[in-house]
Amino acid sequence: MARIAVGGFQHETNTFAPQQATWEEFVRADAWPPLLRGAEMIPGVEGFNIPIAGAVKKLAELGHEIVPLAWAAAAPASYVTEDAFEKMWALFDEDLRKLGPFDAIYLDLHGAMVAENTEDGEGELLKRIRGIVGDELPVVASLDYHANLTPDMAKLATALVGYRTYPHIDMAVTGKRAIELLDKLLREKRPVYRAYRQLDFLIPLVWQCTFIEPAKGIFDLVGELEAGEKSHNQGIVSVTHTPGFPPADIAQCGPALVVYGHDKEAVEAAADKLAATVKAQEKAFDGELLDPDQAALRAIELSKKASRPIVLADVQDNPGAGGTSDTVGLLAALMRHKAKGAVIGMIVDEGAAKAAVETGEGNIMRRGIGAVVGYGGEKPVEADWRVVKIGSGVFTGTGPFYGGAKFQIGPMALVTDEASGVSAVLACKRVQAADQEMFRAVGVEPSTVPILGLKSTVHFRADFQPIAETILVVQSTGAHITDPVDMPYKHLRKGIRLKPMGPVWQGV
Repeated sequence: MARIAVGGFQHETNTFAPQQATWEEFVRADAWPPLLRGAEMIPGVEGFNIPIAGAVKKLAELGHEIVPLAWAAAAPASYVTEDAFEKMWALFDEDLRKLGPFDAIYLDLHGAMVAENTEDGEGELLKRIRGIVGDELPVVASLDYHANLTPDMAKLATALVGYRTYPHIDMAVTGKRAIELLDKLLREKRPVYRAYRQLDFLIPLVWQCTFIEPAKGIFDLVGELEAGEKSHNQGIVSVTHTPGFPPADIAQCGPALVVYGHDKEAVEAAADKLAATVKAQEKAFDGELLDPDQAALRAIELSKKASRPIVLADVQDNPGAGGTSDTVGLLAALMRHKAKGAVIGMIVDEGAAKAAVETGEGNIMRRGIGAVVGYGGEKPVEADWRVVKIGSGVFTGTGPFYGGAKFQIGPMALVTDEASGVSAVLACKRVQAADQEMFRAVGVEPSTVPILGLKSTVHFRADFQPIAETILVVQSTGAHITDPVDMPYKHLRKGIRLKPMGPVWQGV
């Protein structure tokens, strides 16, 4: 039995987003647990599809002693404030010094955190941890699929284990895999070689989906390299590829991969093979983007013959990538073209949601909704909104991505503009529209809706693709800019291409 410290600090930073991640955002609960420290961590993460939940469950099964540190996560936004970063570090610093010694450390990290005081949040965290526990203690971390896996992260961690699905339905599984690797390293005590590679082009998030090619085939290869090499005893113990998070204006933004094993030549060869495969598929990382009016008109036409919903992915206002979840370009287009029966969610407008509650079900609410932040100069959509259904905003996710998540995003409301027949789901807190329960919470059964607008880039596919007739990708106003060429970068490393087969960034 080993004594293993466990903690986590999760944030996906869109440096172009208008809202920062403050300490309060890490402390409060949303779809994921609130700040947890010490003994409360173990029961606090149970049942969630998050890496630390899978990790602590596997540690218990293996009989290791779990020493809980601290864990916190905040919704994707702009820079983590220096105050938040330092307050979280203070918890780690105190616990690491007070609760040691340890045989190993497991960390639940994202990999794309940028703070006001460091552009490599995870690299800085690992550096500070090494300053306390030394260079030899095994430190294994799980990473999000969208990590910008930096050289410092690869150098400072003993091993890094990333998700293999987008939508992320394997988050808890990844925590479990990280612990299985850590346990193996502790038991075998053999030298581990590392091969790290960065790719030289950015991949838009919307085309990173592992439900479709080319990412599907690439991650099939990731699994095959790991499993195949193990079966042939060639010394590969772990393979991770992170396609990156383009809305991060940092030098190390972009896709990367890391391979670990006991045979140096096999490790290098596997890394080269995977890097070559990703590069060979560069041209395939592309797809059709529609403006809101094109999307509304095509959806209306397709819905006339469809037996299932036409899903519109409002990808640039995805709160899961730093969007405000309140832009109204797609909503306005659906209303303009009278897309009767269409429903869009989630429109995060606390004032409108609370006004709907005060107005009461069945009554008319005369006011604007959405555009609370006013991103892109947008204005709220004014209409006579009938309040159809009120919800508390407290419910449990049931889909593959958010399954087990205990939502606290209310009050909520379903409101309908009777002139166009278009409805919107209002909520008070930002949360990605990636679980059907968000709509059921206000009386909407998603499978019966002719046109369904979702504030999400890819995660929605886990729960909504099975009920969709077709999916259209919409490029409407939003803080998560889909095409990296349109992002006002200042800090990328020179020579990286801004998108697949795109222009090379030369600096400013």
